[in-house]
Amino acid sequence: MLKSIVNLFFPKVCNACNNLLNENMDAICLDCRHDLPLTNFHFDNSDIVKKVLYGRAEIENGTALFRFEKKGNVQRLIHNLKYKGDEHIGFVLGNWLGGELKTLENYNTIDVVIPVPLHKNKLKTRGFNQVAKFGQQIAEALNADYLDDVLLKVTNTKSQVNKKRLARWNSNEEQFTLENQTKIENKHVLIVDDIITTGATLEACVLVLNQAKNIKISIATMAIA
Repeated sequence: MLKSIVNLFFPKVCNACNNLLNENMDAICLDCRHDLPLTNFHFDNSDIVKKVLYGRAEIENGTALFRFEKKGNVQRLIHNLKYKGDEHIGFVLGNWLGGELKTLENYNTIDVVIPVPLHKNKLKTRGFNQVAKFGQQIAEALNADYLDDVLLKVTNTKSQVNKKRLARWNSNEEQFTLENQTKIENKHVLIVDDIITTGATLEACVLVLNQAKNIKISIATMAIA
């Protein structure tokens, strides 16, 4: 009864379309779940993510849950996650993608899941890393360790949304550092992020992580632009 009263005064709405959610729905309504633009890269053995990084960084596997479209529902989901503080969206998307990846041999060899980090100042301002719960749920699904003390961001940069490809690449130089690298030696590491666009940030992360001995790296993101 208490839950019903709370829902009456503070109704839950879909984070994609803003329609009211039924009690058995979680963050995203059924209509949006059916309409969200899934990539199915991991099911199709697609090399699209690999091609984004081709010639710059070598990875084992790469996937994204959704295709990102401007003013689309995926953009609204990620906006609500990052800028309205609805961390539960990351939890839901992590469960979604993790549930799919655990059925695939290529991803069952993952030992460690590492989020693309935020600089400590941005983390303090935002209060959370928007890919933390996403990565934690994928790690749980794959029976992997979730480590956020290995890849650290040492340069506090402004948003890269409106930057050109070269400017994004240059701004990522020396942005990240590797700590506690023995934790990932001889491991298969999955890097998780929200969106892959030019691949500059993920490229920088891969190059830094490759300083560890004998590791393999894969990538999983919420969306690809």
